[in-house]
Amino acid sequence: MIDPELGADIVELGMVTAVRIAEGGDVGVEVALTVAGCPLRTQIESDVETRVAALPGVRTVTVGTGVMDAEQRKAVMARARLSARDPAPDTDIPDSARVIAVASGKGGVGKSSITVNLAVAMARRGLTIGVLDADIWGFSIPRLLGMQGEVEARDKKMVPLERRVGDGVLRVLSMGFLSDEDNAIMWRGLILNRAVQQFLEDVHWGDLDYLLIDMPPGTGDIQMGLARMLPRTEVIVVTTPPVAAQKVAARTADMARKGYLRVAGVIENMSDFTCEHGTSYTLFGSGGGARLASDVGVPLIGQIPLHPSVAAGGDAGTPVALDVRQPLAEVFDRLAEAVTTTIAPRVAMDGCSVRLLEQLESAVAQGTGDSG
Repeated sequence: MIDPELGADIVELGMVTAVRIAEGGDVGVEVALTVAGCPLRTQIESDVETRVAALPGVRTVTVGTGVMDAEQRKAVMARARLSARDPAPDTDIPDSARVIAVASGKGGVGKSSITVNLAVAMARRGLTIGVLDADIWGFSIPRLLGMQGEVEARDKKMVPLERRVGDGVLRVLSMGFLSDEDNAIMWRGLILNRAVQQFLEDVHWGDLDYLLIDMPPGTGDIQMGLARMLPRTEVIVVTTPPVAAQKVAARTADMARKGYLRVAGVIENMSDFTCEHGTSYTLFGSGGGARLASDVGVPLIGQIPLHPSVAAGGDAGTPVALDVRQPLAEVFDRLAEAVTTTIAPRVAMDGCSVRLLEQLESAVAQGTGDSG
């Protein structure tokens, strides 16, 4: 029987704590509920009674309910989150593409700017980078990249807009291409999740080396939905130096791990400011990124200085990572190098069974053609 709220079998979740079978076919079942005032108690009791009564040899069914303690509830929720990963939908995202969600605990830490500049720096290395703007309410990727246009459809699927960057290419999809920048999007959780699901399922992403997902801030519906829809996602957490920002960002890492997603590392933004005279100031404190990385047990991938060129480039639609003359372009290049070589190297598919099978079929087809 499926728990109507958790969406998983109550036996697999560990909610059935006891079953008693007496001579004559009298059966008693004890079910532990997550909370004492569970609004679904009556439905669960009725469903259990109906299912058990339908079994051969059962004469009567008695269903009792209790309440889980904190440890039991924690274990059940962990099993429910793991179970939610199983029916992940099919997508056009290649198996060889690494999927990286750039996330933060709160807004205003520069997460979207980092997503854009990291994507640009990776594309400059000759890679094909997908950029998915999952911040449905607060989309900003189109403006930061200076991209606009209508999303076309092919075979009933959306085609991302493209921008060449050196020898590489960006393939970008955002609600900003589908909605006016000045119009508020007032959607609730289920509709938000459905929008992100369409961006994953109903899009011709083509061959990608990486897909970067610009997440909305916080630990809400979209974050939980992504863990279910794309369970191979890895998470990079963005924070700023203050302790308050670090503590909020830690909750993002905690949520990722509770959703069984790998936390790949931490990026500290606005780490310091160097004036024109060469003096550096830690305007927002120091050490937040290193502390967060240490607490979470992941590497500190990089520290991005506070510099007006980042905001200016974003406003103009020319990310600072595009301009090799800018000092921050080098910072983002080092960040891209760390991500592509150490944090999340590209997946080599040459030795996998699927690729070997494709090569075998190709060789057989070629041999057949030659013999003819």
